[in-house]
Amino acid sequence: MSRAHARPQRGKRVLVAGVAVAATLTAVTAAVAFAGGETATGAIACPQPVVPAVPAAAQAEVQRELANLDKQIAEANNRLRTSAGEGGPNFVQNAILGPLASKRVAALNRIETAIGRVADKPEGLERFATCGLGQAPAVSAPPTTTRPASTSGNAGTGSGTGTGTGTDTGTGSAAGQVIECPLPVVQNVPAAARAEVDRELANLGKQLLEANERLRTSAGQGGPNFVQNAILGPLASKRTAALDRIAISIGRVGARPQGLERFATCSLK
Repeated sequence: MSRAHARPQRGKRVLVAGVAVAATLTAVTAAVAFAGGETATGAIACPQPVVPAVPAAAQAEVQRELANLDKQIAEANNRLRTSAGEGGPNFVQNAILGPLASKRVAALNRIETAIGRVADKPEGLERFATCGLGQAPAVSAPPTTTRPASTSGNAGTGSGTGTGTGTDTGTGSAAGQVIECPLPVVQNVPAAARAEVDRELANLGKQLLEANERLRTSAGQGGPNFVQNAILGPLASKRTAALDRIAISIGRVGARPQGLERFATCSLK
């Protein structure tokens, strides 16, 4: 075989190796693997979660979620490979990196919850959720947990931006409180996307009902941040993923709506 034919195959082997490395969540190695390549075609790299000492009773669940993080990044890299050339300039962020971050937030929250059932719950693991192309983003310092216990809990971040008209309210309550979410405004849904959009809108309603049921049955559990970390945070992640799927389904057959993720954050009323 001529040298001219051998060279492209070596390049192909390097790319495949880079994807495999990224799937291990070792961000530094992934960045090195693509240090001389094109950023647009680099593998997705995610920061390695730093999980504190895990009690024996939580080991199985924590290991399962860490394996789930590996699976998520492998799937995202496969999506990156198979969707090359699709969409506009924000396609990778909106269709791959955004949903991946949402899935990682949910998995990291489940790790926190699993540990918190049998020991002090770690805080701030969601700072390891955001991934990047070719290089993992910098991770912020862990939060300080000196917040006094308070029952006010309404951080004022839920009901407001954009054109949402009204809120969606679940039926469960604890201590007179209920989780409320902004109603997504989805306009001009093409007929070809209607079934999928309706399915995801129904999914949003189901997620809210489940969150309110969790709020009702977990009354008195955890510390002052329990509701935010164990219920509202994961709910926002699930809603972001569902809203992304709505935008993607419409974008396949028409103009993709932008900014639906502004309807993801819910609050305690």
